[in-house]
Amino acid sequence: MSDRKNGDFIFIFTVAILVIIGIVMVFSASYYTALNAEGDAYHYLKRQLIWVAIGTFVMIVASRFPYKILGIWAMPILLGAGVLLLLVWTPLGVEINEARRWIGVGSITVMPGELAKPAIAIFVAKYLSRKPGIIKDLKNGVLPTLLVMVIFAGLIMVQPSMSTAMTLCGIVIFIMIAAGMKVSHLAALGIAGVSAAVVLIVTSPYRMLRATSFMDPFADPLGTGFQAVQSLLALGSGGLFGVGLGKSIQKTLYLPEPMNDFIFSIIGEELGFIGCLIIIALYIVFIWRGIHIAINAKDMFGMLLATGLTAMIAIQVVLNIAVVTSSMPPTGVSLPFISWGGSSLVVLMGCAGIMVNISKNSVRY
Repeated sequence: MSDRKNGDFIFIFTVAILVIIGIVMVFSASYYTALNAEGDAYHYLKRQLIWVAIGTFVMIVASRFPYKILGIWAMPILLGAGVLLLLVWTPLGVEINEARRWIGVGSITVMPGELAKPAIAIFVAKYLSRKPGIIKDLKNGVLPTLLVMVIFAGLIMVQPSMSTAMTLCGIVIFIMIAAGMKVSHLAALGIAGVSAAVVLIVTSPYRMLRATSFMDPFADPLGTGFQAVQSLLALGSGGLFGVGLGKSIQKTLYLPEPMNDFIFSIIGEELGFIGCLIIIALYIVFIWRGIHIAINAKDMFGMLLATGLTAMIAIQVVLNIAVVTSSMPPTGVSLPFISWGGSSLVVLMGCAGIMVNISKNSVRY
């Protein structure tokens, strides 16, 4: 039910449940890693609780901050996100595992790519809502939008972070579809996108190896297929009801990033197939309410922005689950609201707050 005073209750409740599950599963998945690497089994849990507190504050503020003001500041927000993406190549940039995706001071790091996703959603939603029907104009609607998308996707790709670039492009495309993009333009964009992806993969030995290793991870279980094999072992070991909360074997330094990219595998091992279904069901409810908020938004900007933010979560969920089930190559995308990670969680909760704000101004309950 939607409420003009408090926003969409089902949506808020779903986000809260996902965050709570995230706290529990981050602690369970990170216990051994934290004890081994940090000497403190509660290291990741304590940090996650801090980020949840910050994220909750941001979500509350965003739910009360008039979303239309975001449209007024769409260009500065986009430019700010672009500057942050460029800062990764300055002394503020932090390199981890041969990737420069973070900027930081001391122990505090921020991932600009996470901020770029809602920033481009705000900008594109505002640009396409200024003049209804402009998306049908190739010169003034489609091409300028794609130009912005390509620039930001390119800045993210050189970090490199293909999963973030894919998500960003998906956000833009879904907003363009919701705005009324012509089928012919969409088809041409699809062909161009697939062609670009193929070129990026075949011209990079690293991406080519990743793109092919997932097809048969057991062919090289200790090399290129290691992550996929360990993930599948975790999921398979869980059976229908799981081995029990906290009793995972794969998290004991077998599965890389058990509290982050592969936390869904730990959920499958400890809570079983039923636990995985519950998580998926919660995301389906989130997407359903997101679509409901978009459909009932008071104006076109709100509709397109809600569409983009819902698409952002949906794309990340699909990519993460596809990776952990070895249905696609590893991409390094986290599971929204559940995986460990400060900047990602705060940004996602902020986006949820924006959607709550849009729901408060819906045209009907």
